Amino acid sequence: MNRIIKIVLTGFLLFIMAMTAVMAQSSEKLSEQNIRDLVKKIDQIYRSNTSYAEFEMEIITPRWQRTLSLDSWTEGTKKTFFRIKEPKKEKGVATLRIGNQMWNFLPKTNKVIKIPPSMMMSSWMGSDFTNDDLVKEFTLFEDYSYELIDIEGEPDSLYYLNCIPREDLPIVWGNIVIAARKSDYIPVWQKYYDEKGNLMREAVYSDIKIFGGRKVPAVMEMIPRNKEGYKTVIRYLKAEFDIELDKDIFSLRNLRSGK
Repeated sequence: MNRIIKIVLTGFLLFIMAMTAVMAQSSEKLSEQNIRDLVKKIDQIYRSNTSYAEFEMEIITPRWQRTLSLDSWTEGTKKTFFRIKEPKKEKGVATLRIGNQMWNFLPKTNKVIKIPPSMMMSSWMGSDFTNDDLVKEFTLFEDYSYELIDIEGEPDSLYYLNCIPREDLPIVWGNIVIAARKSDYIPVWQKYYDEKGNLMREAVYSDIKIFGGRKVPAVMEMIPRNKEGYKTVIRYLKAEFDIELDKDIFSLRNLRSGK
């Protein structure tokens, strides 16, 4: 009789443990709205109604490296302005985007160059970031479809998203896989694949800090996986969000001013 009771109790305990595990897994599953919120949070990690930031961009190659010091301003997702402060050689170089239009100003030649949409995926200032990476013409939330996936061997503390761009957009990536912390949706890394499924580059986020009341990664590394020894690191030194900005910032006149 005691043996039968032990068997029954053992079976009951195993059942309870199995149900607890299933409930724990179910509790971590996100609804469709939660997934949309996750993508939107990742998309807007450095964005707000308005923003101002100071940051460094270190470009590393096997033969040389250099560091640029920049200021940036944004208004929503449609307006972006960058100005290089240092080094002296590139001082005054600026980039302006309004909607789907983008211009670069080169102070040495005193010329404004309009960037066509076909060049959005080209390198910016010789870095491993593209024009679109900096000005964010395309957004995950609006221009990609996305789904939660499981990746074997990766930490359970992260969500994993597979994002596929719309076919009608000039985006070179076949898909982007993103890992974000379950606790606060902050991205940990993004992996970019070509249409054949080859890993082309990886963005790694680290050094979480609070800027302007918002918790964001202060360091972002872009590492091309098809170019050994290349890497570009962005380090945020200051960031303010939802502040009042002069409307003239996002103008061709300001672009040419060099100020």
